[in-house]
Amino acid sequence: MDPLDRAFLANVMDLMLDAVCVVDGEGRFVFVSAAGERIFGYTPQELIGRPMIELVHPDDRERTLNAVAEVVADRHLPIFENRYLRKDGRVVHLMWSARWSPADGVRVAVARDVSARKRAESVQAALYAISEAAHAAEDLMALFAQIHRIIGGLLPAKNFFVALYDAPGDWLSFPYFVDEHDAAPPPGALDAETLCAELIRSGRERLLSRDSADAATSAVHPDVGRSAVDWLGVPLSGSQGVIGALVLKSHSQEVRYGPADVELLKFVSAQVAAAIERKQSQLRLLHVAQHDALTGLPNRSLVRDRVATALARARRDGAGLALLYLDLDQFKPVNDRCGHAVGDGLLQQVAQRLKHCVRASDTVGRMAGDEFVVLLSHLHAPDDAPGVAEKIRQALCRPFEVAGHTVLVSPSIGLVGYPAHGEDADQLVQRADEAMYAAKRAGGNRVCVAGGGRPPGG
Repeated sequence: MDPLDRAFLANVMDLMLDAVCVVDGEGRFVFVSAAGERIFGYTPQELIGRPMIELVHPDDRERTLNAVAEVVADRHLPIFENRYLRKDGRVVHLMWSARWSPADGVRVAVARDVSARKRAESVQAALYAISEAAHAAEDLMALFAQIHRIIGGLLPAKNFFVALYDAPGDWLSFPYFVDEHDAAPPPGALDAETLCAELIRSGRERLLSRDSADAATSAVHPDVGRSAVDWLGVPLSGSQGVIGALVLKSHSQEVRYGPADVELLKFVSAQVAAAIERKQSQLRLLHVAQHDALTGLPNRSLVRDRVATALARARRDGAGLALLYLDLDQFKPVNDRCGHAVGDGLLQQVAQRLKHCVRASDTVGRMAGDEFVVLLSHLHAPDDAPGVAEKIRQALCRPFEVAGHTVLVSPSIGLVGYPAHGEDADQLVQRADEAMYAAKRAGGNRVCVAGGGRPPGG
């Protein structure tokens, strides 16, 4: 080819936005057009002689080598996409078209930067995943963990936390906090001079670098622990205003955030706020459906679910469980003499005393009226359940002070255990109920075991 023609061809290739690359049989660059510097971050001179595979993202190297083998074998492979690592450490998504020249022993390929398209696709996928997580997550902590994982697919998110703002109480909490150096800060008032509080007060995103002039003159300080190299936070704006914040931190100079990251997190934050509000609403409705409005205890439906779950666990672990069914003696006279308001207050205090008599892992529920159930799970000693039943009997026999009235009641308690008195939830509840009525017929203020037995102290 005429030298002028070669010069013209080289100029044409250097004007292209796509990079033209020539790689020899050993996988080393022998030619890279000018666009290679924009795409890879290296000058063509820095790339010549360097193995191509060194620049490929580690997770994509195996399939890249498989694609190279297809090209060398002259199989039809019109388009191939993979990720490269730029000189500055950022990931670039490339779409390749390549052919093998047997005569020259080289592979000629054209690379197009499709990072913007991939980023848009990833954001759309992330928005969909966040929406799905709001439906699928069992609770808020599971939702936050899912959001962390999803955002981590878009940005470096090794250090990530969610702050939630309770407007009625003017209270800021940190229910989800993952940080390689610091533990979660304690809840606090929004008037605190911290970065997160300022973010929620202002309703504006913030990117703060430790080495910036802004950081040096800022009156606010980190929410906890050391100052991060980069601190990126965006408010979570919900239907009723700012409900919290999303924060990313970097403790390393190798991971830095920029304006594009701020815009991306802002865009995603709207869907995150909607997902959190949706999950909070679902949990509130579920709580109302499964809990007694007066005492806040699990209702009959939830109690039966808890008993069934505890039975399944007991069968699996070979452990025991017990069910106490109790009714208040003299409750109707209290209602008749003092009024329903005092009766309701009495039931609320009974619920609190019952909860103080058992472990956090046990369940106290209200079945109806003045009837309560206590589910004792993970029992290993045969005397554990009778001991708890007697503790409850004594606790409920102490006087109650309700709205200026001193009220005295006592419980009739029926006690059953698994596996001695039943194999399923309905059977255990029924037999505990029958044992409770046996205690009441015997005069009340006692514990009766199903089948006529009596525990110590009954």
